[in-house]
Amino acid sequence: MSWDVLLFRMPADITSAKDLPVDYSPPPLGTPDEVAAAMRRAVPEIGLSDCSWGELLGPTWSMDISIDTEEPEYSPMLHIRGFGDDVLPFIFRIADTLDCRALDLSSGDLLAPGEPSGRHAFQEYRDRVLGGPGPIN
Repeated sequence: MSWDVLLFRMPADITSAKDLPVDYSPPPLGTPDEVAAAMRRAVPEIGLSDCSWGELLGPTWSMDISIDTEEPEYSPMLHIRGFGDDVLPFIFRIADTLDCRALDLSSGDLLAPGEPSGRHAFQEYRDRVLGGPGPIN
């Protein structure tokens, strides 16, 4: 079970998915190859041998990265497993490089540096359902 984070461009005054207009369409980020190249610049250790799927491993977590192969790419998805908040700086580094914001799909809220995230609530739910954190990859 993964904690999923969607990256996309949105107006600066939006703080939650509920605040987005129903007809909102985010501007594109670029081609899948451009998005993958930007992610590699942000986090050189990211594994993106195929520009549509990648992986990043941390000490207590793993992140799968899904990039749409349709052109242009609007919203890469991060699928995070494991535990610990040390994954958050990587999320923000990737989002900043893409000029995106990170939407926590478990809470519907945007992630912000220095603010509590829905990650803790997700981990508590996951541990209750699965009986523990499970494998990191």
